[in-house]
Amino acid sequence: MPAQNDPAAALREAATTAGSTARLQPVDDRTAVCVLVGDLDIETLPPAEQALDEALRARPQVLVVDLEQVGFCDSSGLNLLLKARMGAIAAGAELRLAAASPTVLRLLELTGADTVFRLHPTVGDAVAAPR
Repeated sequence: MPAQNDPAAALREAATTAGSTARLQPVDDRTAVCVLVGDLDIETLPPAEQALDEALRARPQVLVVDLEQVGFCDSSGLNLLLKARMGAIAAGAELRLAAASPTVLRLLELTGADTVFRLHPTVGDAVAAPR
């Protein structure tokens, strides 16, 4: 099916730019996992932004953002995650963060963002958590 007919089709193939990738992995009818890889900073943000936007357009009830392979996140990356959270709320979905590295967890803690996200130690825990 062409990508223009399936909003998530383009994400099933990795979107790539210098230093980062993002891809969508549907889990079931209600849950999708958006895997982010690399840095989340002003120079490498476009694939993550595109992936999160497309994932929300697919209207999952639960969107898990897999941060296991994100080594660095600056304020622009944090703003992207916060924007995705607001988009999820507007769409009636729940956004969960999973497997954040110690560096990303520290940023979330320092900014207080850890209080607005549901954080899970693994993607499996995030997918299995009750809504």
